[in-house]
Amino acid sequence: MSIQALREKRAAAGLKLKALVEVEDGATAKAKAWTAENQSSYDQLVAEIEDIDGNIERHQKSLDVAAKSANEIRAISEKRGISVDYAAEVQREVSNMLAAWVRNGVAGLNEEQARIQQSRFLEIRNVMSTGTGAEGRFTVPTEMARTMSEAMAAYGGMREAGEVFRTEGGAAMPYPTTDGTAEEGEIIAENQTATDEDPNFGTLSLDTHKFSSKVITVPFELIQDSAFDIEAFVRGRIEQRLGRITNRMYTVGTGVAQPNGVVTASLAGKVGLTGQTASVIFDDLVDLEHSVDPSYRSAPGCGYMFHDTTLRELKKLKDTTGRPLWLAGHDVAAPDLINGKPYRINQDVAPMAANARSILFGDFKHYKIRDVMAILLFRFNDSAYAKLGQVGFLAWMRSGGNLIDVGGAVKHYQNPAT
Repeated sequence: MSIQALREKRAAAGLKLKALVEVEDGATAKAKAWTAENQSSYDQLVAEIEDIDGNIERHQKSLDVAAKSANEIRAISEKRGISVDYAAEVQREVSNMLAAWVRNGVAGLNEEQARIQQSRFLEIRNVMSTGTGAEGRFTVPTEMARTMSEAMAAYGGMREAGEVFRTEGGAAMPYPTTDGTAEEGEIIAENQTATDEDPNFGTLSLDTHKFSSKVITVPFELIQDSAFDIEAFVRGRIEQRLGRITNRMYTVGTGVAQPNGVVTASLAGKVGLTGQTASVIFDDLVDLEHSVDPSYRSAPGCGYMFHDTTLRELKKLKDTTGRPLWLAGHDVAAPDLINGKPYRINQDVAPMAANARSILFGDFKHYKIRDVMAILLFRFNDSAYAKLGQVGFLAWMRSGGNLIDVGGAVKHYQNPAT
């Protein structure tokens, strides 16, 4: 079955679930009652949706590979103002250059490729404050760096939930803030002077920090095997490792010599009652939602964020009429919902436990992620690796994150201590 057919099947099941759970206006009290039969039908539909989701995920992985390449080509086309076909040829040249460098180091580049790499490195050398490196380095092109950053979004969700932007340099950046939730206009009599009320502005720092992929070792056999896509392997590991460490920092970073994570920066919205060290009730979610100002709650990106095990518990919750809070989306534009709000899984948010800040709610677009537009990839083939029959690769990137808000755009639910 094609992925489109699977999506249509899921949409149909989602609509059935929606019709089952939702109550039309004017329904009688008897019609509103949630019965054991309703629950059985709900459980069957949820099981069907979960099975379809598994099949969609398997199909999607193969499509993502093609989409990733298409994104790179589109980025090149837009930046350089060239046709998509010519951009595809440029991308092939870039990939060939990286593959040649990965297999054979600097010696594997022809004269033109070596010149291009040197010019790229000189452009960012002052920004990165780094030397040439005895074993050779590869300055990842901007278009490829952008696509690698997009791929990192798969590891946790903060890059998708927050607002990502890029700067050429990595110098300290004071980001302006202001809270206008308590400000209002006035009504005055005819010929009277308007009152002065200047907005209060502040700043929050959005610095960058240096991240390493750790050294990725590859055996000679794989490098020499022309049938093995060594470029994809190295890039994939870089994206995976950098994606995981940066997402963890964007989520729970302390803000001291590391990004200020969204959990760290969030304000308390609700603390659970004694006995809820690993649980949450419907009323807690209602209180958490209403602890966030309506001006944030009405934003398109407003929703929940939590660990997957927390979702498992939330799927068991029911509202005051006995209806489950979890509702499957019935099309691409309609995401799965908890209590009528979209949610995002982030495995770096703490699972529910004593004192854990386990559920976030709010407008996550106020979390800003700043990337420096340069990634350096180093290749090591000295004796320490050669005697093991390996080559080492190490990537460096600079990035930072902070919740740029002073009005409580994101708040958390905290499980009690006991």
